[in-house]
Amino acid sequence: MILKNFAYLSLLGLASAQSASVTDMASAAQSTDPTEECQPYSADIVNNIKDQFPEIWKPATIVDGDDDAQQKYNEIKQVIPSNIQPKGTHDGDFSNTTPDYDASDPDCWFTYDKCTSPKIDGLAEDFWKAPEPNTWSLGFDDGPNCSHNTFYNFLSDNDLTATMFYIGSNVMNWPYQAQRGVEDGHQICLHTWSHHYMTSFDDEGAFAELYYPIKAIKAITGVTPTCWRPPFGDVDDRIRIIAEGLGLRTALWEYDTNDWKIGTEVTPDKVEQNYQDVIDAAKNGTFDDAGTIVLTHEITGPTMDMFMKMFPKIRDAFEYVVPFYAARNITNLYVGDDDENTGETFAEYVSDVYNGTSVEAATSTNSNEHPPATVTGTNGALATVANPTVASIEGASATDIIKAQAASTNSNDNTDGDGDGDEDGDSSAFSFGGSFSLASGAALMLSTAFVTFAL
Repeated sequence: MILKNFAYLSLLGLASAQSASVTDMASAAQSTDPTEECQPYSADIVNNIKDQFPEIWKPATIVDGDDDAQQKYNEIKQVIPSNIQPKGTHDGDFSNTTPDYDASDPDCWFTYDKCTSPKIDGLAEDFWKAPEPNTWSLGFDDGPNCSHNTFYNFLSDNDLTATMFYIGSNVMNWPYQAQRGVEDGHQICLHTWSHHYMTSFDDEGAFAELYYPIKAIKAITGVTPTCWRPPFGDVDDRIRIIAEGLGLRTALWEYDTNDWKIGTEVTPDKVEQNYQDVIDAAKNGTFDDAGTIVLTHEITGPTMDMFMKMFPKIRDAFEYVVPFYAARNITNLYVGDDDENTGETFAEYVSDVYNGTSVEAATSTNSNEHPPATVTGTNGALATVANPTVASIEGASATDIIKAQAASTNSNDNTDGDGDGDEDGDSSAFSFGGSFSLASGAALMLSTAFVTFAL
């Protein structure tokens, strides 16, 4: 089943015919015939940069000679806890992992126990529900789909803006469709490079699976995302640390329509019932205190058709249908200052879309809460993980840092007297893949607040 859907994603870009009529975003948006829409086309915006990226649909690794990626990875890897090991296979076989995995779920592994509150202090809680009451937080995975014009037209006609989780390989296959997502006002986040189970990757592979879709989205659409969703929800604290090191907040869900299984494991009627269950919950008052996030997909025609079919019922059951950013009052959607692509607060969005409707002060006060990249201070997730090393140099002078480094070097030969050169006690709860000196911590703190690409 998983392989069938992955094969579908991959084959979208492998047809041999080339479309001569698609030359830009506007021409790509003209047809609503899926056969015409999915004729591959050649785009210089991809041709001119494709050698800077991994092979599409293949598990990513850092491209040979990509010094910027290697430098960023070298920064992040110093604070990746080595006590959390890769799990299972890229295709989601965890049969050799789950039998011996600690039932207390120390890694906050969503696949195992639906954990959304990281066990490592300082890592931000995942987005998994909407804080605003009676609100459906709208997002779609696996885009951009080559045949999405009817769907995107529907969203536009109904004043719907969504959070789109784009796969890096799809962005490279269908660049003009990706550009339309930004043009239509949707929030663009990422869904990895090759759509595999993220906890199965080693540290470098997991980094590459996140780094390269950021780079592709920036190069092709002009925006640098600040959030991501793991394929199949497969994430643990090791992967969250890597994501936050790249300035990405992790988004999951509360309810799953299982729409992506249409045609493989479930019938359309079953998926419709999954939608209906959430709609009925709304009518019964389940979301009177806080709204919800429901997992839906752009992956195939049937998944898009199902949302369009169910939307009138969603609209009737929920007071508001809003993108993720509005549900959380996040107005700075992307890295950098870009007035054309700023978001709206919940109250502003509701007023604009719902004909001047006003709401009381929003429940959520989490304005612009995307994480700092690498290390940016004592409040950053990575700084917390590395405590007290990084936290201790916050605001320290260069002289203080040099003195502290020298003292640390002299004491590292055998800190606790047991001959192993490490410290016992609480500080040994996390071990790191490389040495984390005060000097390296200082260098990390001087790094930019977010990943930026000169493209």
